[in-house]
Amino acid sequence: MSYQLDYAGLAPYLPQFVAGVWTTVQLTVISTVAGLVVGTLCAAGRTGRQSGVRLLCASYIEVTRNTPFIVQLFFIFFGLPALGLKLTAWEAGVIAMVFNLGAYSAEIIRAGIDAVPQGQWEAGKTLGLTRRQIFIHIVLPPAYQRVYPALVSQCIIVMLGSAVVSQISVEDLTFAANFVQSRSFLSFESYTLTAVIYLVLAILMRQGFAYFRRLAFKNPSL
Repeated sequence: MSYQLDYAGLAPYLPQFVAGVWTTVQLTVISTVAGLVVGTLCAAGRTGRQSGVRLLCASYIEVTRNTPFIVQLFFIFFGLPALGLKLTAWEAGVIAMVFNLGAYSAEIIRAGIDAVPQGQWEAGKTLGLTRRQIFIHIVLPPAYQRVYPALVSQCIIVMLGSAVVSQISVEDLTFAANFVQSRSFLSFESYTLTAVIYLVLAILMRQGFAYFRRLAFKNPSL
């Protein structure tokens, strides 16, 4: 028994794929920006002097890194309404992605902060800068530069992991693929196309981060 590939049969469903790609891109952009902000704040909290803040950040990071993303997503979407906090599928998906990326990026950024020589802090103090000013203007830029490739990889992983949000009916690329194959019965073609699109998105995302690196850092080879 032979199977005849029929990619042409997907043509009527291209609008669904385009809409799914757009939703995935939106989720990725929002979660990347917000997640890196959360990660930076948590990294600052973990390297700060206040023990309470350090404990809170460490607890958030450990809980997130040691539980499955899909469980986090289901807790936010199905669990929080029991406490009176109702969210749309889109909102729950974004929050879950930000929550997840924030924890992983926090540890990456903290590693970069720890790699900055202690002399940088001392130099900032001799200039009369506050601890916050030293952190923002002297410590954080080289820390980001050192761990930039790891941050890029983590952001791409979160983009690929966004496929899970289709489980709560967020109409992303994977949701579109499931919809199309259920209507057309072209499962192999639908998921092959979806995999190729995710691959292209990952490559474009990496290229975009590489371009930003050349703009942001004077010595991108570091």
